[in-house]
Amino acid sequence: MAIIGFIGLGIMGRPMAKNLINAGYKLVVYDKYAKFDDLVSLGAEGAASNKEVASKSEIIITMLPNSPHVKEAILGASGVIEGVKSGSIVVDMSSIAPAASQEVGAALKAKDVVFLDAPVSGGEPKAIDATLAIMVGGDKAAFEKVKPILEKMGSSVVLAGDLGAGNVTKLANQIIVALNIAAVSEAFVLATKAGVNPQSVFDAIKGGLAGSTVMNAKVPMILDGNFKPGFRIELHIKDLQNALDTAHNLGVPVPLTASVMETMQALKTDGMAANDHSAVVRFYEKLAKVEVRK
Repeated sequence: MAIIGFIGLGIMGRPMAKNLINAGYKLVVYDKYAKFDDLVSLGAEGAASNKEVASKSEIIITMLPNSPHVKEAILGASGVIEGVKSGSIVVDMSSIAPAASQEVGAALKAKDVVFLDAPVSGGEPKAIDATLAIMVGGDKAAFEKVKPILEKMGSSVVLAGDLGAGNVTKLANQIIVALNIAAVSEAFVLATKAGVNPQSVFDAIKGGLAGSTVMNAKVPMILDGNFKPGFRIELHIKDLQNALDTAHNLGVPVPLTASVMETMQALKTDGMAANDHSAVVRFYEKLAKVEVRK
């Protein structure tokens, strides 16, 4: 069984790494900003740098906040590129700009290392129960080699295309999720302001055409006033910025994405950047002077 290096042990990376340990894989772990004693206690080997992780692993997984963090961890001083062995596979499961994935992939290819971009969707709950949706871009043979590993972290693992396609797919996903949350927020604020019980509205429409995974996940949180982050607004802002940049570079208009981006920016200004993205409803609640609660 291959030794796996895992870099990035935050809200998402930590439970993903735990699922690999529980599946019987030997892990070498490192995070520049977070302690990982709990993973070591479960059997992982702790490393002192990204370089050390790479030198001790055959497959290296990164799960980091954004493009600059991935480039630093892989291409920077004491980075993966300094320790990685020829023939290794690096799988970046972060959500970053497709162009950044292609840049990192080109640098690793010069070292005879294959790079896959494999962002995920599902947030912390699905990271914990290993039911993430994983969308992958890159070499098919490398994908087939790491697919059994990815299947220990997700219930859906799909090769979307060449390198960068994974992150393009994730950007599409994040646009749909953001707009869905905004639509749910508008609708439930309207219903509540009209005097209709929002729980009844949810029960009535969730099985129809308007029903969605997003609605099923986020409306119960809204009704409870629970905005503890599974996926923080500030991270969705990051994804939407990558979507806007990519769309503009391609000449693709995305007006609805731009609109919900401004909504999230307003919430960030109001101090809610660390809240779950279901807190988009707070923007509409403030305007309508009503709260959507049980």
